[in-house]
Amino acid sequence: MAVRVPENISRRGVALLFPVDSILKLGWYTGMSDESIFERDRAYQRLLDRILGGEFDLDMPLSERKLADSLGMGRTPVREAIRRLTTEGLLSVRPARGTYVNKLTPADVTEIYEVRFGLEGTAAYLAAERGPTPEFARFRQSFVDMIENPGSHDLNDIHRCGQEFHVEMFRAARNRYLLEIYEPMRLRHSVTLGLPRHYDHGWVLESVREHLGILDAIVSGDPVAARQLVCDHLVVGLEVRSRIFETLHVAVQPDLYRKVVGA
Repeated sequence: MAVRVPENISRRGVALLFPVDSILKLGWYTGMSDESIFERDRAYQRLLDRILGGEFDLDMPLSERKLADSLGMGRTPVREAIRRLTTEGLLSVRPARGTYVNKLTPADVTEIYEVRFGLEGTAAYLAAERGPTPEFARFRQSFVDMIENPGSHDLNDIHRCGQEFHVEMFRAARNRYLLEIYEPMRLRHSVTLGLPRHYDHGWVLESVREHLGILDAIVSGDPVAARQLVCDHLVVGLEVRSRIFETLHVAVQPDLYRKVVGA
């Protein structure tokens, strides 16, 4: 069955709202061949995974040729992936020096959270007004299982599930512009402190309970409560991440702190 997309939706909106296999059916999307689109998206996802995994030295420029060789891909899709990651704020180009993974400071983290208060509070409010997506049932089951059987879940998996729930909340808001604004912010946030190995297990489990509370408020159709719970959740998240920065700086891993904040 052909995929139908409203004429006024942006190409970025399509990328956020539809899976890759559906995008490949949209002939007007880029004018590129199916194989080129697939390679470009694959290069983007693999580079993104490596950035979020902290695999790159923040003080060394990225080599397009070396990246292509390490990924076993051509330079064209890698170049396009680098261009997209630069547009999204994860990479920056320094004239005559090269392309680098962006360094973020504690002040950057605070500013990102200030934006998240507005975006995610609005998304939660709209989602509660307009109703949850079918995926909410799956998230609820996962959250309950994590709370009841904490030892059966890896911290990284719990963290990832929480991030995916935040995105699903934006889908439930059914406002493509809100989702388009949020997506690059989400990626920047993932880079800011993608350090789940430093998270306290107790806090991670408490965040699951917070997610469950937000989910239930949306499902019950209480927009005011949903928005307040999201903001409360973000306040705690900002406090925790600020403490991680402080700890890394003062005692635990000062070298890692310097790499993250560019000190």
